[in-house]
Amino acid sequence: MTTPSVPDDGLSTRQRRLRPALIVNTGDGKGKSTAAFGTALRAWQQGWSIGVFQFVKSPDWRSGERDAFEALDRLHRQTGTGGPVSWQAVGPGRTATRKGADPDAQAAAAAAAWAEVTRRLSTQQHDLYVLDEFTYPLAYGWLDLADVLRVLAERPGTQHVIVTGRRAPEALLDLATTVTEMAKVKHPFDAGQKGQAGIEW
Repeated sequence: MTTPSVPDDGLSTRQRRLRPALIVNTGDGKGKSTAAFGTALRAWQQGWSIGVFQFVKSPDWRSGERDAFEALDRLHRQTGTGGPVSWQAVGPGRTATRKGADPDAQAAAAAAAWAEVTRRLSTQQHDLYVLDEFTYPLAYGWLDLADVLRVLAERPGTQHVIVTGRRAPEALLDLATTVTEMAKVKHPFDAGQKGQAGIEW
């Protein structure tokens, strides 16, 4: 990828670099959340405050990335290295289609989590937000898309947001500054293989 010529927008390079990013990782391929947490690692090293909201994963489900970022948060509090990390998991399990999950309870949990994201955005609590698997509450109609778009578009300051999940709404893609679609070419799941520790979690 080549860098385009400098745009004629009247902004300095520094001003452009301070513009808030809205990144959407979508598509059927593997790696959407993995890419988001890779970016969050960069942000942590810069000393940014990071807020992670997992809209599908249960708080009882311990993933490698969660344990790692909670360890990084402890390191920050003990030594000042990196930045603080707040981790919220509000879903029913590992996947959006967990058998036996109560859709009404899932919708209520998603609404409560989004209300907290909205509150934190309004007070500029974090520098980077990872809204993991956030497209599912939008696809299932648990959240009002127009409200989500408004809050994201009107967020103050330089607050960066990463959204992950399949079937991202077109309006969200239009609003985003960066969109990456993960295309599945091949995956062991298609042959019936279960997820692997260290690969899927």
